[in-house]
Amino acid sequence: MMRAALAAFLLSAGAVLASPAADSALQAADDLRAAIGALEAAQTKADQVEALTETIGAYETGLGALRDGLRRAAIREREIRESFDAKREEIGRLLGVMSTMERSDGPLLLLHPAGPEGSARSGMVLSSVTPALQAEAEALHVDLNEIQTLRDLQENAARVLNAGLKSVQQARTALSQAVAERTALPGRYIDEPEDLRRLVESADTLEGFALGLSELDTDIGAPLEDFDAAKGSLPLPVLGAVLRRAGEADAAGIRRPGLVIATAPAALVRTPWPATIRYRGPLLDYANVMILEPAEGYLLVLAGLGTVYGETGDVLNAGDAVGLMGGVEPGANEFGAEFVRAAQLGGGAGRTETLYLELRQSGKPVDPSGWFAQTKD
Repeated sequence: MMRAALAAFLLSAGAVLASPAADSALQAADDLRAAIGALEAAQTKADQVEALTETIGAYETGLGALRDGLRRAAIREREIRESFDAKREEIGRLLGVMSTMERSDGPLLLLHPAGPEGSARSGMVLSSVTPALQAEAEALHVDLNEIQTLRDLQENAARVLNAGLKSVQQARTALSQAVAERTALPGRYIDEPEDLRRLVESADTLEGFALGLSELDTDIGAPLEDFDAAKGSLPLPVLGAVLRRAGEADAAGIRRPGLVIATAPAALVRTPWPATIRYRGPLLDYANVMILEPAEGYLLVLAGLGTVYGETGDVLNAGDAVGLMGGVEPGANEFGAEFVRAAQLGGGAGRTETLYLELRQSGKPVDPSGWFAQTKD
């Protein structure tokens, strides 16, 4: 049932979008069908983890496309209504004149101040206006039909979302269970695990912990991939929008060397590059923290997760799930209407969680913006 509902969600989303965002939704639907097929064929817990990860990712992508489509629909409806308002007075005057002509007796038309010649000229003018008025009426009819289509889109979207939310919540629960039950990933080992424990206990800042971790003498190494060559092409680890760039002050005036990404509650977080887990778990006031080593000398810090997956030393492939954001999604009964309202508002509506992303090279923070495709200027 979960898989069928998820498939129906994105298929319906792609069908109702009346905007360029439909292409994104339809692509997400194709990805979702492929992921569901892989989930059906999954025999091991590791296969199920991979398939569930792709299924949830496809759902979130489709959700983003649907949000964009609804926002565009709301903008288009406003444009049409503003056009109506702008033309209302002009069309009203012309229709009033036409109505008067239809009710007037023939001889009265001869009472034009300029005499019969003036009456003839006014009649010719009004006759020439008639085709234009007819064309305007037909255009208004098309616009009214478009408004009805946009309204139908919004109502259909609400129904689709109500059906899809419960299923994706089940998928997230299933993912957490599958991660817990799968056999161990390929891993590298820590010579002195007590060193890591002491480092966690003594850390007073995230920067101090990351610096100490980079200097910790272990035999954990990064996967043998050309990380430097990927600069500028990495995907963000979570679906969302950059809220603050490196060095930008927050409301309290605090400046951090990483990115703050606004995202939806319970959003899936994935590693953008093959990496080894150097640390995962709670740290200071950052909630759960995941520190990955994508290459020798580099650390990728992800802070603010609600749930983290894996163990220290696990070697992950690009795109593997490393956890979920915190927060609680609205219930299924409220989700559709709230989603439509938030989509129409645009901006960061509905993105109530924040993921902090920091990249460190040789123990020092570097601006991550140049590494991720969605953050390049």
